[in-house]
Amino acid sequence: MFSQLGSGSANPNKDLEVSSPPEDTISALEFSPPSVQQTFLVAGSWDCQVRCWEVEASGKTVPRAAQGMDGPILDVAWHDDGSKVFMASTDKSVKCWDLAANQTIQVAAHDAPVKTCHWIKAPNYTCLMTASWDKTLKFWDTRSAVPNLTINLSERCYCADVDYPMAVVGTADRGICLYTLEGKPAEFKRIESPLKHQLRCIAIFKDKKTKQPTGFALGSVEGRVAIQYVNTANPKDNFTFKCHRSAGTTGGYQDIYAVNDIAFHPMHGTLATVGSDGSFSFWDKDARTKLKSTESLDQPLTKCAFNHNGQIFAYAVGYDWSKGHEHFNPGKKNYIYLRACYEELKPRPT
Repeated sequence: MFSQLGSGSANPNKDLEVSSPPEDTISALEFSPPSVQQTFLVAGSWDCQVRCWEVEASGKTVPRAAQGMDGPILDVAWHDDGSKVFMASTDKSVKCWDLAANQTIQVAAHDAPVKTCHWIKAPNYTCLMTASWDKTLKFWDTRSAVPNLTINLSERCYCADVDYPMAVVGTADRGICLYTLEGKPAEFKRIESPLKHQLRCIAIFKDKKTKQPTGFALGSVEGRVAIQYVNTANPKDNFTFKCHRSAGTTGGYQDIYAVNDIAFHPMHGTLATVGSDGSFSFWDKDARTKLKSTESLDQPLTKCAFNHNGQIFAYAVGYDWSKGHEHFNPGKKNYIYLRACYEELKPRPT
């Protein structure tokens, strides 16, 4: 596996820098699925572009292609066979990017910006799930111009995740909607967020024994993460923890930052969080401990992702507008860093 490199104030954790990063804030980051032999990384950003890199075994990144849309990109998702990438934009559409042909075609549409897109591979069907600020969730057969199914949401979609047979959507009114995807998608539970502030990100986790999705982690703008099980006999299994907050308090006050993204390690079941404070942390939710905290960068971290075998952790660095336009510095670059992470995310021996 590749070694850590690089240094400097922009890169205090000495991680590998992805070459030719986006020109604007990175809003989506996804590694290619296990069906692809090589490792590819795609990133969507506010410069209306989605870029694709090949990640070599040494950690070197080679830019392979890029595609644009008519508005900033809010999400990306890989097709399970690794041949295509779906791109959701503020231009109210989702396009499918055929990587080999380097062509795009529109496959979904909403009445407002599309916040999330996820590819669903079920035993008896495949479809694209899109969720929008038009307060709808849609499921598409990508060969058809009309959705197979439209489900109304209580409010605008702020975050969503899919891990078959479960989908979860978080909305602007702090609502959480859970869907079963077996047979055909259907709502099975609706709860209010255990966090008191605006939702920012959501990620499904699996049961260690059955490897089935069993719950989700939820991050808010108030430096807090909630771990929620879908069906638990013991309510104490659900808990929240504080993160992405300043260590020191000035006159009893503490700086609190948004949790911008959460990702679960595909092998260990531990998790990573990234925040507006410019740091990433690794956690063991079962032992309720922090595995690693890191040196803060001088800009927020906006997104993170693990590759399919959990060897590489990617995180994006750039301004997230959490402090308003007056703190925007156009002179600061955006970065994506890669870190060899397999050992650091191993659960603590119990």
